[in-house]
Amino acid sequence: MIRGLYKSASGMLPSLKKQELTANNVSNVSTPGYKKDSMFTKELSKAESKMSIKKSDWQQPISPEIYVDFQSGAFDRTGNALDLAIDGDGFFTIQLEDGSTAITRNGSFTVNREGLLSVLGGGVVLTDGGAVEIGNGQVSVSAGGQIEIDGANAGKITPVTVNDLQSLTKIGKSMFLVPQNEELVSVTTSTIRQGYLESSNVDIVSEMVNMIIAYRNYEANAKALQSQDTSLASLFSRVGGKG
Repeated sequence: MIRGLYKSASGMLPSLKKQELTANNVSNVSTPGYKKDSMFTKELSKAESKMSIKKSDWQQPISPEIYVDFQSGAFDRTGNALDLAIDGDGFFTIQLEDGSTAITRNGSFTVNREGLLSVLGGGVVLTDGGAVEIGNGQVSVSAGGQIEIDGANAGKITPVTVNDLQSLTKIGKSMFLVPQNEELVSVTTSTIRQGYLESSNVDIVSEMVNMIIAYRNYEANAKALQSQDTSLASLFSRVGGKG
């Protein structure tokens, strides 16, 4: 019976994590370029469970695996010259304020105080030749990524990717931090669409269904836990009464 208590309690933990991920996905349904988080769980074998680290003694060897779904979202036309979307694979390259490199599918760009093409809240967009000075000029971006400012060549945006997408770390604003050991690889088969933004790949209906399922699973385990606890209390009461 004690084993049943532990199993029911440990079964509640993945449901809580699933609810957390789903709530975050729903809150970012309108964030351009956002990539949803997904999760699956597996029960570890005895050999694997000996190798895994348990947060507490009562947890069963259940491993929640979280991954990012990099499927593309739909394209929304904005008409803004600084809004860009990648049609195909790859990401925009961003140099963060601390000098580290990030990549993103969120092409909602702006011009910072120095007149450079940047992301909202910090970070400069990099082209093949580095940062691009926009100033107050008229911006034109071709499907091949060629940037022109008032008709003059100002650089080229080439989408990039990494060999292991799951090695990327989310840092907010639809950006992913690139590990130092990951090399950026150019993607030459994709095109740039000016005046468009890629929407989030979150399906709100599917996420709401996932939230309901996670809640029902949590509720079922909670009821099983309560039922076993009641039975155990009754057993102790009878055994104690005989003594």
